[in-house]
Amino acid sequence: MQLSFARSLLFLPASNARAVEKARGLMCDMVILDLEDAVPDAQKDAARDAAVAATQMGYPDKLMGIRINMVGTPWHGVDMMAVKASAADYVVVPKVEKASQVHDVRSVCEKPVIAMIESALGLLAARDIAAQSGTAALFIGVNDLRKDLGIPSGTDRQGLSLALQTVVLAARASGKAVFDGVYNRLDDSDGLAAECREGRNFGFDGKTLIHPGQVEIANGIYGPDAVAIADAHRLIDAATGGAERFEGAMIEAMHVDAARALIARAEALRA
Repeated sequence: MQLSFARSLLFLPASNARAVEKARGLMCDMVILDLEDAVPDAQKDAARDAAVAATQMGYPDKLMGIRINMVGTPWHGVDMMAVKASAADYVVVPKVEKASQVHDVRSVCEKPVIAMIESALGLLAARDIAAQSGTAALFIGVNDLRKDLGIPSGTDRQGLSLALQTVVLAARASGKAVFDGVYNRLDDSDGLAAECREGRNFGFDGKTLIHPGQVEIANGIYGPDAVAIADAHRLIDAATGGAERFEGAMIEAMHVDAARALIARAEALRA
């Protein structure tokens, strides 16, 4: 699957063997085996070995990533070497604040980098980070970003609007995929759905998740629905070139291109 088509990207603690195995039967588009925040220090080494083994077994029809520990920690270097030896498709790097971090991780892991933007410094450098040739996508880490910006936890995302737009803008300027941050309230499906719709309207390709129960909602909102697909087919069939009227609106080549992209994504997800 093409990364930009992914709707649901599920973080799993690599130390949790049951969760790692269960994920093989889930409908998420990407599995991210986490070596960082979700894993206690005493379990880092075991989690690393488990993550590499899990990628060797594979996750049918899913992209695979491993999130390593941040630079400056005792585990960063050995994590990178483990990812290099793994079958992961991507390495997810937390708290990226300068473009050189992407270059350094890419050169060791030899995997495309998904850079997490989680701080004020990361936001200000997001354009350069996205422009790095080794960068495949940006994640926005809303929890750490709230803390760094002094935004109270539990509030709505109004204070994060500029940050969300900045990360999308940086990714799009370099033609990279971009994904929204996690939603913390596990028993609030309505809130998750609302945040997915908001993220989709901001321009994110999909959403990072922290629980299997969130997958279906993210897939439904970020995936093309039957009505949108039918509309896209009608638009393409009706277009003859140049600016013209279609079902009460003006369309031109850019609308045809968007319709074709939507259909291509739907077909890839169906496959």
